[in-house]
Amino acid sequence: MSNSLPVVAVASLGGTISMTPSDAAGGVVPTLDATQLARSVPGLSEVATITTASIRQLPSASLRYDDLMEVLAWAEQQIAAGAVGVVLTQGTDTLEETAFLLDLFWKLPAPLILTGAMRAPQAAGADGPANLLSAVRTAIHPDSAGRGVLVVMNDTAHYARWVSKGDSLAVQAFVSLDGGVAARLVEGRPTFFHAAPVRAQPLARPVRAWPKVALLSAVLGDEGELAELAVRAGYEAVVIAAQGAGHVSFGFAERIGELTQKVPVVIASRAAGGSTASQTYGYVGAEIDLVRRGAVMSGWLSGLKSRLLVTALLASGVAPGAVTEALTNWSKLTRR
Repeated sequence: MSNSLPVVAVASLGGTISMTPSDAAGGVVPTLDATQLARSVPGLSEVATITTASIRQLPSASLRYDDLMEVLAWAEQQIAAGAVGVVLTQGTDTLEETAFLLDLFWKLPAPLILTGAMRAPQAAGADGPANLLSAVRTAIHPDSAGRGVLVVMNDTAHYARWVSKGDSLAVQAFVSLDGGVAARLVEGRPTFFHAAPVRAQPLARPVRAWPKVALLSAVLGDEGELAELAVRAGYEAVVIAAQGAGHVSFGFAERIGELTQKVPVVIASRAAGGSTASQTYGYVGAEIDLVRRGAVMSGWLSGLKSRLLVTALLASGVAPGAVTEALTNWSKLTRR
């Protein structure tokens, strides 16, 4: 291993990439640590000098906000110690969420890259080693700087802002439907298709306990009772993944008008892609009506990521009454 190679810090959080069979559990469970993962990748030591840390050993659905803040602090320490980039391995179930949340707080130009696997290490055609190698290769590439948090899977780099998991099991699970992918890796080198985007100002670190923010889908025959119950149960904001371009039923609209007097209410689209509308539909329950009732439209941001943004804003000290303005400003800054 040459001392002239760039240093990349790799941390494992668990997930399929680290899973091996367990007779007791009846399936695979996370067991491999970061050092074992790095050693399993052919040629990795020829690309970069790898330092490793095993921070969590969890399926990604059980990761918590505080886990991610610990990871964030660790990643910043690695850059301060001389690493050119940081790679995190984790499960893919929440990968689009953790990447976006970390991106809201990541303040350094050095790349922070998340990767994982759709197939466990013992499976035929396991994709974990290739994904980890591609992530490290992306981390050391100079064009990766200033792009915030990236997700690298299947030789493709995605921006945290746009990435989503589009398939539950396929190797080509991750897509960036609206914003487009950041780069493709060819012969071991990422080719970025656009200049680094203008990023929003990173949020201040949490200054209070993480709030509960509800995410509810509006469905046929829905009058909004669950949204009302969520507020009664102590949720501090509500995100509605609404029909079409941000529409709900007449009854749901009435409830939204009442709820906006108590908590921030954000309207996203439940569709796989596309933006909410702002000035097309005027009927009761459509975007013009909902904005008049005090709701804020999420634009291109999905319901999943709208919920994380509202959660992070409140946790970082933004007052509930200022969330609407903060959301609007954030959306403007992150358009490409």
